[in-house]
Amino acid sequence: MVIYDYTTSGGKNLIKTYIDKLPKKEQLEIYEIRNEIRERGIEAFEKINTRQLRGKLWEIKVSQTRMMYVVINKEGVAFLHICKKQKGKAEIKELSTAIKRAEKEKII
Repeated sequence: MVIYDYTTSGGKNLIKTYIDKLPKKEQLEIYEIRNEIRERGIEAFEKINTRQLRGKLWEIKVSQTRMMYVVINKEGVAFLHICKKQKGKAEIKELSTAIKRAEKEKII
């Protein structure tokens, strides 16, 4: 399965940039999950801690980090946003960011 990360119009990969700032242990866990998705495709999601957020938008939970994504088809998944777990208004803002990015990319 192909993984697409959200990239700014200037070419900056926001997902990878965020991951690379995390503690090494968490980075390794996230990169292992991403490799599992690449190798096993849709089947990999059965073993990953996921939760449906809204419609096609889902999240993967890794420690205190949340990766929001949309499965495009059997061949690809788009990671739209990554953030630290939060509650209340901050959580709504993070969800809104992911939805706006999905709409911009025309995948929702």
